[in-house]
Amino acid sequence: MKIHTCILVTLLTFNTAVYAQSGPASLFQDLGSEAGISQIVDESLLIILQDERIKASFKETNIPRLAQLLKEQFCVISAGPCKYTGDDMKTVHQGLGINAAQFYAMAEDVQIAMDKLAIPPATQNRLMAKLAPMKRDIVMPQTRP
Repeated sequence: MKIHTCILVTLLTFNTAVYAQSGPASLFQDLGSEAGISQIVDESLLIILQDERIKASFKETNIPRLAQLLKEQFCVISAGPCKYTGDDMKTVHQGLGINAAQFYAMAEDVQIAMDKLAIPPATQNRLMAKLAPMKRDIVMPQTRP
């Protein structure tokens, strides 16, 4: 009986030590790494390009390039091993007149895509929390006449 208890304690101690060293999964891992992020972006773009609220904003956009940049950006902000090769958000969106409603519509479409892909809500919230601060560089302040 004592041998079994000793083995059990040893296994539990080892498993706890391994978990403590590796820690909880990163957002990048929870999103499914690069393959999962690619699915999220591809599904999001399918929804965005059908969304009457915002699809017109993308009529002049190189969609394959946008998809690649979004994948890079999602990877970087989720602590993945990628490098973002695009311009900063303020530069990219300057002069486009994007309003808060359009920003929130796109965020909603990304969440719909993640729901379709069965991404757990806690993981969705972690990604959205990383994306939300970009609003200040994407949405142009409304000027009063």
